[in-house]
Amino acid sequence: MNTLNTMMLAGSVLLAAAGPAAAQTKTLQGEMVSATATIEAIDAGTRTLTIKNEKGMYEAIEVPSDVTRFSELKVGDKITARYYENVVVRIKKPGEAAVDVDTAALTKTEARPGVTAATQRTITVTVTAMDPNTNSVTVKGPNGYNYSRRMADKKAYEKLKVGDQLDMTWTSAVLVGVEAAKK
Repeated sequence: MNTLNTMMLAGSVLLAAAGPAAAQTKTLQGEMVSATATIEAIDAGTRTLTIKNEKGMYEAIEVPSDVTRFSELKVGDKITARYYENVVVRIKKPGEAAVDVDTAALTKTEARPGVTAATQRTITVTVTAMDPNTNSVTVKGPNGYNYSRRMADKKAYEKLKVGDQLDMTWTSAVLVGVEAAKK
């Protein structure tokens, strides 16, 4: 799972900056990535948009039937998609129950076609191995996933031990908006 792998890497960065390990919560703010494309053609029968991105490349996108405002899209409209992700890592207290929770939300805009889709996942991972030669930590999560990452902060590394449990929560959101073509 690429997202989980990325989040584990981000989590190890957080741990590197964590300071004292006792039941702390740290947040790593992600960067917002944005892309804009222009609608070049619309095939209403197949619900396909042909868009041209900022680099001049064309791509066909099939629009799902649950996008109810498809008929409002026009050639020349600009579609902007923004993606954002952040991670929160918390060292669990001994005896605290493990978690594996997934939530999602979808919000449609009324003023013009657009949508915000957000997901959040919280999992408990367990530190299963540590390598003092490389300051790397291996964790095991749900479904048997194992990940190893090097920690840059030696002090934070020294506060962890095999068997420690961490809750990792990552949130990602995609915001899609449409700007009408200029007349």
